[in-house]
Amino acid sequence: MTDRVQKQYEAMRGHFHRAAEQRGFTLDPAQEAPVERLSRLAGELAHPAWRLRRSPRHLYLWGPVGRGKSWLVDTFLDGLPTPRKRRLHFHDFFRRLHEGVAHHAGSRTADGAAVDRAVDELLGNCRILVFDEFHAHDAGDAMLVARLFRTLLDRRITLVTTSNYPPAGLMPDPLYHHLFEPTIRLIEERMDVLDVSGPVDFRRQPRPDRARGFDLGARLHPGDEASAGLVPPQPGESGAVAAHHRELPAKAVRRDHVWFGFQELCEGRTAVADYLAVADRFPTIVLDDVPPLTEASSDGRRRFANLVDVCCDRDVRLVLIGADPLAGLSADSTLMHDLDRTASRLALLRRPAQEAAG
Repeated sequence: MTDRVQKQYEAMRGHFHRAAEQRGFTLDPAQEAPVERLSRLAGELAHPAWRLRRSPRHLYLWGPVGRGKSWLVDTFLDGLPTPRKRRLHFHDFFRRLHEGVAHHAGSRTADGAAVDRAVDELLGNCRILVFDEFHAHDAGDAMLVARLFRTLLDRRITLVTTSNYPPAGLMPDPLYHHLFEPTIRLIEERMDVLDVSGPVDFRRQPRPDRARGFDLGARLHPGDEASAGLVPPQPGESGAVAAHHRELPAKAVRRDHVWFGFQELCEGRTAVADYLAVADRFPTIVLDDVPPLTEASSDGRRRFANLVDVCCDRDVRLVLIGADPLAGLSADSTLMHDLDRTASRLALLRRPAQEAAG
């Protein structure tokens, strides 16, 4: 290592350990390999880009929910001195990509070129990109995701991606998995794949900054709304809420929160872009008539999981009123595997007093 590379490597390792101490924990053994690799990457990025023949190797961090993947990459970015860095969540990035591709496709740009131009506009002169919580479930988006990865990996940037799935586990639907196999091979060839599968779910660990748990949201039974400072919708409070190229019917539209029914928001023809638009406008989203997810449609479950993701990622308070969404789901069921991340995030919400005490 050159002195510059060694200095930045050591600075990043120290930064990780200080950040962990400030949050009251020590690094899990499963996190040590990613910390080492990310610290080496920080050293490699200490070289000016023009001096490198090629960009440093890309990284793909995967593991179950709550193992600290997002914390690792956020801490890494925070410790990097370069301003040419970006962190984008999959949902938000993909929404913007769709809009950019549609714009350029409308100008008669070839499909592949439309993706390239949209990515250029989103990333500018970015040198290091963190793409958080990448997944591929939607067969309709498979080809766009595939083109996106080829475009990103061919640029002079380094991509760091987190995911709950190993590359081979992406696009798990057996009817469509073969469509994604070329992209899986590309990821395995061009990215260093690191497993972050320690035994501890850090999201379920008590933390001083989340001692109350209340600000993250709540799960309530009907009739318990007052315990969360809420008044049920009153006559005349219903209205339409502008979302992404559509309006959503709300039971109550108030200054600091909006109130939806599960049927309208999750069983209707809504999309992630709609939830992002609502989250940008309201600091609290209330969802009532929540059923056990075993009784919802497969699309309804997927939309509900996306809503929970958006609220968590945008720090929007989510209040659920109704049944326990996970009731009747055993830990080893196939459906629970698909909802693993959602279950981890729901555990952060305050539960009804009688449940919390049980």
